[in-house]
Amino acid sequence: MNLDAVKERAERGERLSFQEARLLYERAELHWLGHAANRMRRRKHPEGVVTYVVDRNINYSNICACGCRFCAFYRPPGHPEGYVLSRQELAQKIEETLALGGTQILMQGGHHPDLPLSFYEEMVRFIKERYPIHVHAFSPPEIAYFAHLEGTDPADVIRRLRAAGLDSIPGGGAEILVDSVRRKVSPNKCSAAQWLAVMEEAHGQGLRTTATMMFGHEEEPEDRLTHLFALRDLQDRTGGFTAFIPWAFQPRNTAIDRDPETAVSYLRLLALSRLVLDNFDNIQASWVTMGPKVAQTALFFGANDFGSTMIEENVVAAAGVHFRLSVEEIHRLIRQAGFEPRQRTMDYRYVEGVGA
Repeated sequence: MNLDAVKERAERGERLSFQEARLLYERAELHWLGHAANRMRRRKHPEGVVTYVVDRNINYSNICACGCRFCAFYRPPGHPEGYVLSRQELAQKIEETLALGGTQILMQGGHHPDLPLSFYEEMVRFIKERYPIHVHAFSPPEIAYFAHLEGTDPADVIRRLRAAGLDSIPGGGAEILVDSVRRKVSPNKCSAAQWLAVMEEAHGQGLRTTATMMFGHEEEPEDRLTHLFALRDLQDRTGGFTAFIPWAFQPRNTAIDRDPETAVSYLRLLALSRLVLDNFDNIQASWVTMGPKVAQTALFFGANDFGSTMIEENVVAAAGVHFRLSVEEIHRLIRQAGFEPRQRTMDYRYVEGVGA
């Protein structure tokens, strides 16, 4: 296979095969990858806008029976540091988010063995009856686990949560969508096929979702490609993903001993994802894990979205990474890169009355 011919196809925005993507990932120069990804980004978003969302990550519990080796946040059942948020604590966090101009909350927790599905239904209902906020919650592994505990299937769980007021589903728990990798780093979590099936069911029921990749732990480069192509195939069928968010594993305080990914490695994967995921409208930069300057650079490597203001973030912080940005700082970074910042909703509509 000729590298120059594949590069020409990529520059024209043509769909890449798995073998072509592997060739580019292995052999194309970093600056060329960035240039080609930036061209595709500008094709999809010629208006020169970079979006962001004002939201808060609320971890309703840190109790988890999963025991993933990459997670520094969870506590096993019975641990003295385990918690489940009270309704009062939840209400306070949402009120603070709304006061700061937030439009959504992202809620995720662990695999809590003692909470029935009714707990989650009541929690969502409590929020939606009181607050004008978008609830983006419960990743596919959580939904699969709820179904297991309830003795039902994920389709029923999604129906019940939707009826309670769930608005959309985050792409957490994807890690790498290759079972040989998942067996090493998260052996008690749902399989790759189950993760994809939950997302397909959610799309079929009318829920939009995001997609993620956590890379840089115990996978091989080819596993990353398998992940991207699995997402592309599902998006071909449903069109239900609003965005793709790749982020680099943070090893500190975890059971996986390795060096963190470099900025170059992150940008290389980001650019390739923009070229492969031709049916995704939006690619998100990860300032939470890579820092603001690398995220700013990511806007020239395929990303068109600056992610969330992260009013609260606990999981990455537990791994020793503590980047924080205000709305004003996000605006400044986006403008410095030559773009117009615009606040958005989960489904990438601009927030009315909020300009640059």
